[in-house]
Amino acid sequence: MTAASEIGALVRVEAVRVQRGDRRVLNDLSFAVGAGEIVGLLGPNGAGKTTTLSVLATLRRPDAGQAWVDGRATDREGAAVRRVLGYVPQGLAVYPTLTARENLRCFAGLLGGAGAIDDVLAAVGLTDRADDVVATYSGGMQRRLNLACGVVHRPRVLLLDEPTVGVDPQSRERIFGAVRAQAAAGAAVLYSTHHMEEAEQVCDRVVLLDAGRVVASGT
Repeated sequence: MTAASEIGALVRVEAVRVQRGDRRVLNDLSFAVGAGEIVGLLGPNGAGKTTTLSVLATLRRPDAGQAWVDGRATDREGAAVRRVLGYVPQGLAVYPTLTARENLRCFAGLLGGAGAIDDVLAAVGLTDRADDVVATYSGGMQRRLNLACGVVHRPRVLLLDEPTVGVDPQSRERIFGAVRAQAAAGAAVLYSTHHMEEAEQVCDRVVLLDAGRVVASGT
């Protein structure tokens, strides 16, 4: 285990198992993410990346082992975990009939924070389109808004599930910049991807999964 796995890490996963039928999706998975750190969660499709994020986001209880977010057990203290967590799913989770600003107000309220809407809009490069209906946005702009909605409440832990799928180069760089800014502000960031070159650009270190196990980790 790395230094980030010591007491004080904002994300800790210890010996987590998840079973789906007769298949073990996560198999004694252990790793940690420290404050201000961006850790890439890499692996092929089916390696267990999304399941790992689901456990940390309190969407799935582990069948064995334990996961903690900011010192709170994900299976026993779900409400407390969700208050400090930002989760950006792979699928778009925005309201297309609302404007970007209206989406952010909605998510800030749902996530229990006043939010910094103007700052978040600027960070993802949507200030000029803030009052346009999201249905008029390009795919890359919607991806940027998807990220903005996950960080508007200033989470201590940020989970990202392949946040740049299908985006243009400009949107990709905006997303990278916004993710780095979250880490610079002290958040622990877990960045799921299967693109090694993307992880190399944005992550401090990586955890490589295969068949639900950690097969390598480091810079």
